[in-house]
Amino acid sequence: MRSVSADAVAAKVPPLWRAVASALLLIAGLLAIVQQRAGILSHGTEIRLRTVPVDPRDLFRGDYVVFGYPISVVDTGAGAGAFKTGETVYVTLGRDAEGFARAASVSRDWPAVGGGAVVIAGRVVSTSACALDDAGRFDCSGDRRRLRIAYGIESYFVPQGEGRAIETTDKARIEVVVAVSSSGEAAIKRLLIDGKPLYAEPPY
Repeated sequence: MRSVSADAVAAKVPPLWRAVASALLLIAGLLAIVQQRAGILSHGTEIRLRTVPVDPRDLFRGDYVVFGYPISVVDTGAGAGAFKTGETVYVTLGRDAEGFARAASVSRDWPAVGGGAVVIAGRVVSTSACALDDAGRFDCSGDRRRLRIAYGIESYFVPQGEGRAIETTDKARIEVVVAVSSSGEAAIKRLLIDGKPLYAEPPY
């Protein structure tokens, strides 16, 4: 018995139906992404992050602010050579005296945590990063090994014309509230200046 290939079957389907099927698959994929993000925003654990805004504009997509965070650079002691650029890592977060998240440790595998600790997933951007000191200055001294990690929360879009105003605001006044899912995925939930909400991200 002769087998029928998938291409042969697809060729018998009218072009209109093939186009409709492709469109439905695309819509389903987009809806899944939206639902995933909505789940993170609605049910994720909230953490507070200090921020360092960097670049304010994207002429093709409107205004946005690019944030750097203290948790974007994680000190691994002498072990950073074990990590590679591009790989996924898991950062265990603690809280400082003011309640802001701080990186406690980093690992390739999901860590065993307790006591209300939050784990956030990220991607290694660099294995030789400089850290920010308490004054907000880059510290590249010593023989410590540091990873620069991206968590997918580095860009935040705002109404057109307002990105530069936020970018020029003193970083000490800016705070981001992020929701982190049980699997470590993160999404920006609120942006605050001087502790007052400026923007809140709706689930949908």
